[in-house]
Amino acid sequence: MKIRSAEDTRAIRAALAVGLPTAAYGISFGALATLGAGLDLWQTMVLSLVMFTGGSQFALVGVLAAGGLSAWPSAVASAALLGSRNAVYAIRMSPVIGPGFARRAAAAHLTIDESTAVSSAQKTLRTQRIGFWLTGLVVYVGWNLTTVIGAVIGDLLGDVSAYGLDAAAAAAFLGLLWPRLVKLQAQAVAVAAAFVAALLTPVLMPGLPVLVAALVAVLFGATNWLGGRRTSNASTGAP
Repeated sequence: MKIRSAEDTRAIRAALAVGLPTAAYGISFGALATLGAGLDLWQTMVLSLVMFTGGSQFALVGVLAAGGLSAWPSAVASAALLGSRNAVYAIRMSPVIGPGFARRAAAAHLTIDESTAVSSAQKTLRTQRIGFWLTGLVVYVGWNLTTVIGAVIGDLLGDVSAYGLDAAAAAAFLGLLWPRLVKLQAQAVAVAAAFVAALLTPVLMPGLPVLVAALVAVLFGATNWLGGRRTSNASTGAP
């Protein structure tokens, strides 16, 4: 039996720090789905069990709450658009997951913002796997449990946003991101993406500002404008 290392412990702590607040926010989804969108308990649970991607779930019930049953086409389109980002995460996580149909099928369901973020923040393949699987499982189990709570007693909770559960999840993400912003290029990418997201949030439908900000981050990061010029092997005489 392999002894848990300090790196393993840090990965576990990161998974719990991100996974638990995110799971708790499922209360808000359950309440919004039943009280706002008019879904029953079973419909709400199926969404959480099968769809399981918070942004898409909120987009779906948010559009339904605003437009009723006639808004189903736009609600599904919004959810699908937001869910498409998970395909990008899957490419990043593929080397971490490794081969095997059953393993990849299970990983596909747990490939979300949180599991990808925690895994990417780790330094070794072992801790990346710990971060991915533990975060995904904590969020999946916890989110579905809190969805039931929100759906059943949502009317007794009042305005669930007042509890600050969304802020807790965002704070955990910031805790993961902050240690990685040690270079000027990384800092510039983070600032540019945050600025674009804040600028577009009032004018675009929910979820789109995040996708646009991600595109800006990729383009800005790929240019490496502030990262310094890499020295080639030819110029250094290295083999």
